[in-house]
Order: sequence, then structure tokens, then C-alpha cells
Amino acid sequence: MSTAAWTPVSLAVVSAGVGCPRPARRLADWITEAVCRSLAAGGARAEAEVLELHRLAADLAQHSIQGRVSLDLREAIAAVVAADGLVVATPVRAASPSKVFDSFLAILGDKVLSGMPVLLALNSGSDRQPPDITQVMRKRLTAVHAEPMPTVVVAGPVE
Repeated sequence: MSTAAWTPVSLAVVSAGVGCPRPARRLADWITEAVCRSLAAGGARAEAEVLELHRLAADLAQHSIQGRVSLDLREAIAAVVAADGLVVATPVRAASPSKVFDSFLAILGDKVLSGMPVLLALNSGSDRQPPDITQVMRKRLTAVHAEPMPTVVVAGPVE
């Protein structure tokens, strides 16, 4: 019997939205449920830990100014380090992901995500998504040696 059925797949789910309500969080939850169902269909069990970056915004700002890493930020980094895969849901404004996501990615550095599969989910407030946002996100992730999945989920506004 394979040990894969006994060892769960660990997912870190990063929700990088800062507005209310949090459409990025809803998108992250929806994508995570789909990933867990897909893994279950293949005989694997998944465990997901959601990291809401809006809760870490002050810690991220403090780190950029003073270089100090809070306990909450350390725990978020540890969750990503321990994960087998990463789901990132971020709002997109002007062909760029949220600033809290960029700050968090910078703190992680280039070794933490090395070889980690990443599923991107982009939430746009517009029906028209800039065509280069997928390339922008892929470039940022490959710069830190992550492995973005070929499929990117792009969600527009709810009608």
C-alpha cells in the first residue's frame, strides 16, 4: 500500500486581498476546495492553511522599515516553508498584484519557494484583464525559483 494515502499534502493558501468584502479570500477558498477535491479524486488527502495577508500588513510594513520579523510573520513564513504547494489569490490593480503580496514574497526570498508548485488565482475588478498580468506574476514567482502551474485562474467582477 502506498504511503501517499497516509501522508497528507500540505497546502499554504495565501489570500492577498485587503479590501472588504474580501473577494480574494472567497477566490482562495473556492480554488482550495477544488484542489482538495482533485487531490482526493487521485487518492491523496490535503490539509490547507490559509494566510490572510491583510492581517500581516502592519507586520510587513514594520519589517520593511525596521527589519524586524514579528511572531505572526514568522508563523506565516513557517507555514509556507512546511507546505508541499502554494495557492496564491491576489487582487490585480494596474497589471500588478497587491502590495502586501509583493512584500510577503520579498520576505520569503528566493530559497523558500525553490521548486514549490504554485497555483495562481487573480481577482480583477474589471471585465478586461491586462494580458500581461499572468506573465508578470509568473516572472515574479520564477525569480524566486517557484514553479507556477500552467493554469492560472482569473476571476472578474461578479455581476
